[in-house]
Amino acid sequence: LAFCRGRIVRVPKGPLIRVVGTEVAIPCSVSDYDGPSEQNFDWEFSREADFVRIVSTWDSTFTSEEYQKRVGRGDIKLRRSSNDAVELVIRNIQPADQGRYKCSTPSTDATVQGNYDAEVQVKVISDGLSVSGSKARSSTSLRLSEGDSFKLRCSATTTSPEHTHLHVTWQVRSGSSWRDILALTHEGKFQPGPGYDERYRSGDIRLDTGANDTYRLSVSQASSADGGAYRCLVSEWVRGADGSWQKIQEKSVEIATVSIQRTDVVISTSNVSVTERDSLDLTCNITTDRSGIFQAEVMWYFSASPDDTLSDAQLLLSMDHDSVVSDSTLISLSHVDRNSYRLLVRDVDVEDSGYYFCEAAIWVPLHNGSWHKVVERTSAPVSVVVTALEPDYDVFLNASKTPKFSDDPTELNCRLTNIQDTEANIRFTVSWYYRQRLPGDDVVAEELLASMDADWTLLLGDRGRERIQNGEIIFSKKSADTFTLRIQWTSESDRGDYFCVISAWSRHRNNSWVKSKDVTSASVNIFWATQDYTLTVEAVKLKPFFVAGHTFEMTCKVSSKNIKTPRYSVLITAEKPLTDQSNPNGTTRIISLNQDSVVRLEDWTDQTRVDGVVLEKVQENEFRYRMYQTQISDAGLYRCVVTAWSPGGGGMWREAVNGLSNPIQIDFQTSGPVFNVSVHSDSPTIYQGEVADLLCIVTTEGMPLEPDDMSFDVSWFAVRSFALDREPILLASLDRRGIVTQSRRNGSSDLSLERISPLEFRLRVHGCEDHDFGNHYCVVTPWVRSATGAWQREPDIKAKPIFLSVKMDVLNAFKYPLLIGIGLATAIGLLSCLIGYCSSRWCCKKEVQETRRERRRLMSMEMD
Repeated sequence: LAFCRGRIVRVPKGPLIRVVGTEVAIPCSVSDYDGPSEQNFDWEFSREADFVRIVSTWDSTFTSEEYQKRVGRGDIKLRRSSNDAVELVIRNIQPADQGRYKCSTPSTDATVQGNYDAEVQVKVISDGLSVSGSKARSSTSLRLSEGDSFKLRCSATTTSPEHTHLHVTWQVRSGSSWRDILALTHEGKFQPGPGYDERYRSGDIRLDTGANDTYRLSVSQASSADGGAYRCLVSEWVRGADGSWQKIQEKSVEIATVSIQRTDVVISTSNVSVTERDSLDLTCNITTDRSGIFQAEVMWYFSASPDDTLSDAQLLLSMDHDSVVSDSTLISLSHVDRNSYRLLVRDVDVEDSGYYFCEAAIWVPLHNGSWHKVVERTSAPVSVVVTALEPDYDVFLNASKTPKFSDDPTELNCRLTNIQDTEANIRFTVSWYYRQRLPGDDVVAEELLASMDADWTLLLGDRGRERIQNGEIIFSKKSADTFTLRIQWTSESDRGDYFCVISAWSRHRNNSWVKSKDVTSASVNIFWATQDYTLTVEAVKLKPFFVAGHTFEMTCKVSSKNIKTPRYSVLITAEKPLTDQSNPNGTTRIISLNQDSVVRLEDWTDQTRVDGVVLEKVQENEFRYRMYQTQISDAGLYRCVVTAWSPGGGGMWREAVNGLSNPIQIDFQTSGPVFNVSVHSDSPTIYQGEVADLLCIVTTEGMPLEPDDMSFDVSWFAVRSFALDREPILLASLDRRGIVTQSRRNGSSDLSLERISPLEFRLRVHGCEDHDFGNHYCVVTPWVRSATGAWQREPDIKAKPIFLSVKMDVLNAFKYPLLIGIGLATAIGLLSCLIGYCSSRWCCKKEVQETRRERRRLMSMEMD
């Protein structure tokens, strides 16, 4: 296949039918060319044989003599629409212009291919289109009222020799431009203009054809937007040779000028201000120039906002076109005259403040006796302000009780004075506020303590809510004109300014209460001078020298200043040496006595000496601590932690200040033995399933002791990590009485703990698994019997950890799986051989009978 490409010049398919005296534009375009993008064009004309040059885009001398005047006047010109297209424009075409028009393009191609010109036939016909009004040439004037109907007619005919179609469009001009209303197209379709679709579908706008080629426009329910000049625009169309429709001419005639008198609804008064309990009088006036029979339907609305729609507003009263009024007690609607309707609201109150507007509809009778609504309008809203009857009164605030110290009561009285112009429908409530006073000019916003609403319900603020609920702050009404705030126990946080606000409430027609006025009192300052609390605690050791087994005794003396009737609570603490493993944090809470003299053991855990510590109150400011049968493990610094309490509200105690005494040291000077502990294992690396033996060995230095004079508590711990970065797990313990205690398994194997010699303790882990690995160590607590026969506890000793690793025995791990695999493979192979032998022996045996062959020797050729 070969593809050819060449220049193509195109003109419309002819013949082109045009009406004499109209303007003709013949387009010409070129495509598939080489060279510059902008192409040149030459136009020529021929009536019969020879072509006459008309005009060119590139050669000014191209025009022949007979066309030079028309080209010079601009009656014939070229209009370029793009680089590759132009239009030949002929204004006021005449029958002499009928003929063939040729469009040519000079070649800019490298090779000559395609066509370089094209021709089109133009046919000029006479003007046979006639458009006129229904009666006369000049347009008429119509003056209508809003909601009326009107009809307009125009006539359009054509005597064209060609088969043409008419396109009739009704237009209206309310300003400088015409807009389409409704059209009957050249294809016989009705086409409403922009904004007229809904009215066309509802039948308010119609276009009908009648006799003598008339076209009638009918408009119902006319509105003010329908006013203006109306014209009938008729265009003539013909179908071209390519099947498309072409408009060949257009004419119009103005039919009428229609003016629509708008119906307005206005409330006679503007913004209104009335006093509570008076009457509100509003009049709705309807402005219309209708002289015939009509009736008005009026509805009055109320809205809180001027922007609310009818659906959001409240309907007050309505009167239909039969003058039937809806029922209401305090609101009436009356017909004053033909176009005025009066709304009267009696005994108004503050709730009636808002926006009032009326909606009016005009109804006219039809021939069948029914009524038809022609127009509906809504007035602009009128603002109505109802001024409340405010009572006149003053508010006075005073303090009947002021605090001198913390926890003293405070009482404030808020009183109504100079009350005037009050009615039975007035009620008074109070709101209490607090404002903190800061040095300088700093401003602090007030905080609401509590307020009352119109039905005497108490609403609490955020400040002091819990104290109010507990009854520490009380709000009351002593008399009809006095409200009281009482703080039972005033604290330092209550110091500041207090003020009250008394509100007046008015009762409305629906028995609801609306606040009408607020009056604020002057503030009252609650303040008293305070000094910092002072607390001094002194600890004294009663026996300066003592030995282990004796009683330790010390007293704590307390002195305080600027605290009202204080009471004290005492806590005894001990700071043990850092080598003491029983308390790694350093400080132990031993025993306490609260402000009500209740004694409590805190962290004292020695079950053998539950009654070994005593704390008692000697005097109001003196406390004594005793510790019986002291042991070496009791060494450390002992202190008294004292808290001073002052009486608070509701019989409660309030913490005032804390104090710490000087330390009292318990230090035992002993020449007894020194104990060391170590952990040993012959095999720290073992295989799974084996037994791990760990030895805790105690050694002594210094003065030797008999085995019966010393005993040990031994505890074994494990840390399941290579580094000591996890919490230790207690495995088992053996106390000095020989009782073994095992903790929960904690993921380890079975354990056993035993004493194999006076100074050696063995821990066995049976059937070790991989989760038994980790650092293992023991903690030993020595007990030594003194010369008096009493057992003394020595500080705990922790051994250096030893790491236990558990390996897997590969041979033992794979021995049984291998034996089982070999046995199964052998059994399956023997079974397969047996099945094959049986199948070949009995199931697949077949006898084959062979045909007997005669065995004869070949005869020699010589015997043949």
